[in-house]
Amino acid sequence: MNTVKPNTAHKISFFSTQAYDKIFFEKYNEDFGFQFDFFDMQLNLKTVQLINNSSIVCVFVNDCVNAAVIAELAAKKVEIIALRCAGFNNVDLEAAKKHNIRICRVPAYSPHAVAEHAMAMILTLNRKTHKAYNRVREQNFSLNGLLGFDLFGKTIGVIGTGNIGKAFAKIAMGFGCKVLAFDVVIDSQLERIGVVYTDLNTLFKESDTISLHCPLNENTKHIINVETLSVMKKNVMIINTSRGGLIETSSVIDALKDEKVGYLGIDVYEQEENLFFKDLSGDIIKDDVIQRLMSFPNVLVTAHQAFFTEEALTQISLVTLHNIEDLIQKKSIENKSAQLA
Repeated sequence: MNTVKPNTAHKISFFSTQAYDKIFFEKYNEDFGFQFDFFDMQLNLKTVQLINNSSIVCVFVNDCVNAAVIAELAAKKVEIIALRCAGFNNVDLEAAKKHNIRICRVPAYSPHAVAEHAMAMILTLNRKTHKAYNRVREQNFSLNGLLGFDLFGKTIGVIGTGNIGKAFAKIAMGFGCKVLAFDVVIDSQLERIGVVYTDLNTLFKESDTISLHCPLNENTKHIINVETLSVMKKNVMIINTSRGGLIETSSVIDALKDEKVGYLGIDVYEQEENLFFKDLSGDIIKDDVIQRLMSFPNVLVTAHQAFFTEEALTQISLVTLHNIEDLIQKKSIENKSAQLA
């Protein structure tokens, strides 16, 4: 029998809620006893008005938490913004500090979930298993057009070797790949297993596949652009399971048309807030850029699902609720990387 902790006075308003969010957060709230309000729409200047007597809001990657929204949150006496994700580029941290609103996040949940999805995208694009699956269902057993290559011995460049990049690098090493890495901090454990740290230009020049695992900030925005694409190998594969803004999409489209980029796998997209986590199967999608991307036979798009495993959702729920409880009771979080303001 679980003993519910005395948090019933605190209500959390969740935005961008999916069915699985409710399932996991309600399951693990049995040990915390918070009150929940779930909203399926994104947080923005209009939807912030839905908050009613909540001292805490819980947001996800595509919620808008800019200065104007934070001012409204402060007016509604919101004290904590809890991100149920690692990235926080959608949050104005200075505005939160100005209004004395504390912010927490989930710096690590299951890095293996994202790393394994990145490798799954590489294998799918290479061996074209998604196309083979559809062919066989139509009783087409031809192998024409399904030619791939051995991943063994190829060079994979990893940009960002935090928890996820580190997990991905180890997977790539397990496939017998040569792994080049770039990060502002060198991981000595990765070096010991054979990962070679180098500068970005060398990584771009020598990699057969480039996988992005860095955060989105002013230094990494559009790190894949006209100039960096120009130095890459012809037929390079680019994988992005981090943040859409790392790729200058128009430049990649041109590189796909010129056959400079041979394969593109993206689980994130710069304008994804208008598309991802929604069923638009009966709608006319007005985003011409994503439509152009999906028209290429060598492009694989998944809708921000890299994190989507049972283990990851469990950790996201537990860490988020623990973070909130720590901020309420102790005003700080033991894991300092989880507290942003």
